[in-house]
Amino acid sequence: MFDKNNSIEAEKELNYIRKNNINYTYFLDDDFPKHLHNCIDSPILLFKDGNIEIKNDSKIISVVGTRNMSSYGRHFCEELIKDLAPYNPIIVSGFAYGVDICAHKAAMANNLQTIAVLAHGFEQIYPKVHKKYIHDVHKNGGFFTEFWSEELPLREHFLKRNRILAGISKATIIIESAEKGGSLVTADIANSYNKDVFALSGRATDVFSKGCNSLIKNNRATLLTSAEDIIKMLNWDVQKAATKTIQKQLFVQLNENEQKIYDFLYEKGKQVLDVIAFECNISIVKLSSVLLQMELKGIIKPLPGKMFEII
Repeated sequence: MFDKNNSIEAEKELNYIRKNNINYTYFLDDDFPKHLHNCIDSPILLFKDGNIEIKNDSKIISVVGTRNMSSYGRHFCEELIKDLAPYNPIIVSGFAYGVDICAHKAAMANNLQTIAVLAHGFEQIYPKVHKKYIHDVHKNGGFFTEFWSEELPLREHFLKRNRILAGISKATIIIESAEKGGSLVTADIANSYNKDVFALSGRATDVFSKGCNSLIKNNRATLLTSAEDIIKMLNWDVQKAATKTIQKQLFVQLNENEQKIYDFLYEKGKQVLDVIAFECNISIVKLSSVLLQMELKGIIKPLPGKMFEII
């Protein structure tokens, strides 16, 4: 049955989106975060604000933890992200006090893209003191939320936010947590998604190390001692070595058709087989053979849906 009130609210939200240049991505859209696709309770719609750019091969990690972080936790978080910077990861967190904002700031300090997932709509910000970081986050990434613009930061919204933090990334890193807390909920959700979870251990007597120590003790998280643990567990070192090998092979020898295809994909980005054939004036039969040779040379890679892009 048609509900006039829902129609009015939807139109109001659409006007807000247009007025404030808010973007959005639907579950079936190509730019919807791919890791969320595998989560059974993924949001259907995500609103986004800023300069977020997530590719299929993006290295995404979520960094969360206590709001009452110690100097030990702060130093470790900053050094961890600094040491991961050469691999160009996207740092995701919840824009809260403590570990969250430390992770965002460390990402920006190392020229990394950072994404803040909010537990409310874009009409307000929580905590208010973090308004001063909005401009810098916009420049270095942006904000995600599943909530309509006027939704408030209610308790239940933070639990929903946590499932996005756990689902959007390849791995979740917990830096300091008490025995109970939102970051442990995020870790539990990440485990239910079969994601990698890392935790920073601490002294048994430290209140805000007990949560992490418990995760490690009960095999719900991998012990985190340095960036190297993440790099090896997620095979980033292997991926980087493979990339370097491919780059050495680029432009060694390109015939006329290969150069034509490369130039076209370089300018237009990933394209469907039929479009490449039409724009490059190469028959489908011949194009398939040329694309295979380019793939073997490490110049392009095939994608689902008969699409191709340069490496």
